[in-house]
Amino acid sequence: MGLFARTRKTDAKSLAERIAARDVLVIDVRQPSEFRRGHIRGSMNVPLPHLSGRLHRIPQGRPVVTVCATGHRSAAAARVLERAGFEVENLAGGVRAWAQAGLALAR
Repeated sequence: MGLFARTRKTDAKSLAERIAARDVLVIDVRQPSEFRRGHIRGSMNVPLPHLSGRLHRIPQGRPVVTVCATGHRSAAAARVLERAGFEVENLAGGVRAWAQAGLALAR
């Protein structure tokens, strides 16, 4: 990965389709209190400050999509995961974009 390489992004509708096909693992990097207020069903909550220390808990073998409220923290998380060898994308617009697309959040 080059110095200025950008993480691939995905949109909410595409992610919903991939989740339905069980083709992706979603990592939500928000704080637990944010996660409890509403998250993408099936996502794994690994707060950004703890991500580097919990890489061993993230299953290998399928693409990962990082998620946060708006896409900023998850972009940083995606870079951490890319450096660790994961195939990763970032949800553009985060959970806000998911909700604005009319997709349900779990509580």
